[in-house]
Amino acid sequence: MDLSVLTAISPIDGRYRNQVRHLAPYFSEYALIRYRILIEIEYFIALSRKKFFSLTPPQAKSLRALYQQFTTEKALEIKNIEKTTNHDVKAVEYYIRKEMDTLKLGELKEWVHFGLTSQDVNNTAIPLLWKEALENEYYPAIATLILQLKKLAAGWKNIPMLARTHGQPATPTRLGKEFMVFVERLDQQLQLLQSIPYSCKFGGATGNFNAHHVAYPKMDWIKFANTFCSKSLGLQRQQYTTQIEHYDHIAAHFDGLKRINTILIDFSRDIWTYISLEYFKQKIKKGEVGSSAMPHKVNPIDFENAEGNLGLANALLEHLAAKLPVSRLQRDLTDSTVLRNIGVPFAHTFLALKSIEKGLGKLLLNEHKIKQDLEEHWMIIAEAIQTVLRREHYPNPYDALKELTRGAADINQKTIYRFIDSLQISAALKKELKAITPLNYTGVYTGF
Repeated sequence: MDLSVLTAISPIDGRYRNQVRHLAPYFSEYALIRYRILIEIEYFIALSRKKFFSLTPPQAKSLRALYQQFTTEKALEIKNIEKTTNHDVKAVEYYIRKEMDTLKLGELKEWVHFGLTSQDVNNTAIPLLWKEALENEYYPAIATLILQLKKLAAGWKNIPMLARTHGQPATPTRLGKEFMVFVERLDQQLQLLQSIPYSCKFGGATGNFNAHHVAYPKMDWIKFANTFCSKSLGLQRQQYTTQIEHYDHIAAHFDGLKRINTILIDFSRDIWTYISLEYFKQKIKKGEVGSSAMPHKVNPIDFENAEGNLGLANALLEHLAAKLPVSRLQRDLTDSTVLRNIGVPFAHTFLALKSIEKGLGKLLLNEHKIKQDLEEHWMIIAEAIQTVLRREHYPNPYDALKELTRGAADINQKTIYRFIDSLQISAALKKELKAITPLNYTGVYTGF
């Protein structure tokens, strides 16, 4: 069968293609080829700046057009060259050399890929595409989600809500504050992720500039490479490498993404639970169904889809982070096929972000249910009562409240008031205790 969204093996390129097609310019085979051409051309231009050969501004512009105006037809041309070379980076080199003949630069084509090994191209192209995917796609998407959470938190900051610890009714909280828990976690982990450098390897066959140095021993190739990587590509060159990059920094990126995804799994499960408790209802869309058998169903599918995609992404990120920094001696090829898949967990993560964003947009606060749940659990103010009694040096207040409430099935306002009235305390203190309710016993927290 011909490849289409219906015949693709991966749902990323099948069922979900329309939602992630904008990621193709970073992670597709076409994209990798384009970034390789970018590296080769920018390296070529950097050599010209060092006066190894002359290159006019119009010539540099025409060379940059090879990657700036790159098409899928040109990518197919390179794949056809690869059928002969059986080497993907060499195919890119041959393509550029051919294009240089067309541009009347044939006399300079021996400078293409000068002194390089394929990993000087791959280990700059992949960090660069990863950097641009994070900065152009992921960071704006996660920032949008965090902003959405902040807005919901602000709108619900004064909504008292029954908390649950160990799944049991516990000291009340506020709905907005519970959203801010996730805002803080996401903000902090995002800052950690953004602090990780984008590193690359650029140093010849085994990282020592052997070929470069033997041809031009007086040239400071280390300084040249450091400048090229930082100024031309915006990457941080590793100083001591084998044939390949260490992958330690990109592994840290994968770990950072994984932690953020784990937080979002936690969040998705919490919202799913609040929906099951009927704290939220969901907006319905005409024509949609929630079950093939039960017409009444409005399922929390957005948060379920998010959880599934985040779990799949994390499984792949875990493998990427664990595998890539490990390579036999100066290099084995196991990183090659693995690196080609970095777009897969990225795409699943992106799908999850959009699912959560969509799901949040469908939430309808059910204040009646939240209030009802609080009113049905008056035992939760036992903590408050015994703490105030401790302040007043009342004997054994914890044990008294434990005897009254632990495991009791029908604790209500009347039960609590009878208990307070039975205490040998002042009328003023009784009034203070009776003023405590599940609705107002919500503590304090930083404003937002």
